[in-house]
Amino acid sequence: MKDELILEDFLPYRLSITSHTVSTNIARVYEKRFGVSIPEWRVIAVLGRYPGLSAVEVADRTLMDKVAVSRAVTKLIKTGRIDREFADADRRRSILNLSEEGKKVHNEIAPLALEFEQQLVHNISEDDYEKFNSVLEQLLDKARLLGS
Repeated sequence: MKDELILEDFLPYRLSITSHTVSTNIARVYEKRFGVSIPEWRVIAVLGRYPGLSAVEVADRTLMDKVAVSRAVTKLIKTGRIDREFADADRRRSILNLSEEGKKVHNEIAPLALEFEQQLVHNISEDDYEKFNSVLEQLLDKARLLGS
């Protein structure tokens, strides 16, 4: 076990830097082409897979800050990419769905994101990639346990 914190070797830092670098690089493509930010794309991607969520449920699924989700939702509504309905029983709870424009954006960005992922892992063996995913799952499970 290490006695000294060396930031560049600190696992949480390395995971954060890796995530930020990967997200920023792919985000350049869809931000330039579609005018969609990282939080907006995450909202679109989640609603593409799970239609009918509330903003709170989107935040829960993406682990994004509720303020960031709210800003993204507001912009996506203004740009006509998502539709919002209010629940009959509770007018404070809104139900979000991709509009036709939102579905179009989702269907154009998703293949680009998948292609980027393929380029990213291109020279990694299938065995190493499976091990990597297993370790990531273990780290996530452990982090959740430590956080509760």
